[in-house]
Amino acid sequence: MNAPVVIVGTGLAGYNLAREFRKLDGQTPLLLITADDGRSYSKPMLSTGFGKNKDADGLSMAEPGTMAEQLNAEVRTHTRVSGIDPGHKRLWIGEEAVHYRDLILAWGAQTVSVPVEGDAGDAIFPINDLEDYARFRAAAAGKRRVLILGVGLIGCEFANDLIVGGHEVDLVAPCEQVMPTLLHPAAAAAVQAGLEGLGARFHLGPVLTRLSRREDGLEAHLSDGQVIECDLVVSAIGLRPRVDLAAAAGLETGRGVVVDRHLKTSHANIYALGDCAEVDGLNLLYVMPLMSCARALAQTLAGTPTAVKYGPMPITVKTPVCPLVVSPVPKGMEGVWTVEGQGADIKALCHAADGSLLGYALTGAAVMEKLALNKALPPLLA
Repeated sequence: MNAPVVIVGTGLAGYNLAREFRKLDGQTPLLLITADDGRSYSKPMLSTGFGKNKDADGLSMAEPGTMAEQLNAEVRTHTRVSGIDPGHKRLWIGEEAVHYRDLILAWGAQTVSVPVEGDAGDAIFPINDLEDYARFRAAAAGKRRVLILGVGLIGCEFANDLIVGGHEVDLVAPCEQVMPTLLHPAAAAAVQAGLEGLGARFHLGPVLTRLSRREDGLEAHLSDGQVIECDLVVSAIGLRPRVDLAAAAGLETGRGVVVDRHLKTSHANIYALGDCAEVDGLNLLYVMPLMSCARALAQTLAGTPTAVKYGPMPITVKTPVCPLVVSPVPKGMEGVWTVEGQGADIKALCHAADGSLLGYALTGAAVMEKLALNKALPPLLA
């Protein structure tokens, strides 16, 4: 029997690659392996569920059986890969060896966690997939006060969503502004003001040091002496690409699993895409680059080697109270920022010395200018 193309992961990366591959090749055996329940869903929708009053089932788009049928594939759920043997083109699931023609790593990134003193560590919820969301949703039923750790993109999106869904929200992070690695301070101030207008309370500077149970909920102790009463905690302090299995198998890893423009790892017949992949030096945890990779890699797997190209990759942040689109300045490029507008409507532009546009951050009404600006941006991978 022909060895299958094996995809590890059934998130946006895994399922979209499978769909693109099946458009080009309907017959090669295809096996998808996932540690979770294998339902198809869009991860960006996890931070819109409370505002839309949708539980995990409401965010699910298809059961694994339906996906297997659509893709003419086998989907193995609740299954963990325990090792990879590149020399023999096989992977291990416990004692079971699974041979592959090509192996694609699409297993994403894991949430970063920090140790916190106290007896309520089980009340801290990372939300990185549909099962995480279901657990948090069940815990949040009947609860009102949510503390969010982190004021990055995910923390701010969840704050907006939870407040719209009827919750009180405090946010804690050891930084001076929201989305510090992503936003110009003027745009950050606009987003923070918008969320504060909804009722969000920001505690910028301290960290959570202790979380303790009380009769009527939880007590969160911050490093600056503040005490915040809450009912549960969302951890949104960042993601780390999953690289451990790849590194143990001898594949080159850096920020993610290192791949070239054909998404090939340092070993033949093993590829990676999505949040776990470092593509030509770039590890981008967003949907647009993932989709570009899925289309290119499908071509390669179907017999037409295709290098991935990244055009401009603007990021739309789901904070409806203050709409936000940002195109970060590409790594290694430097320019000068100019800021126009006031209040919620900020246009921050970064230009190189020759006048060319390198990046932008647009909030409020200024997001209407994104299409025109995108045409002037440099590609990330030409």
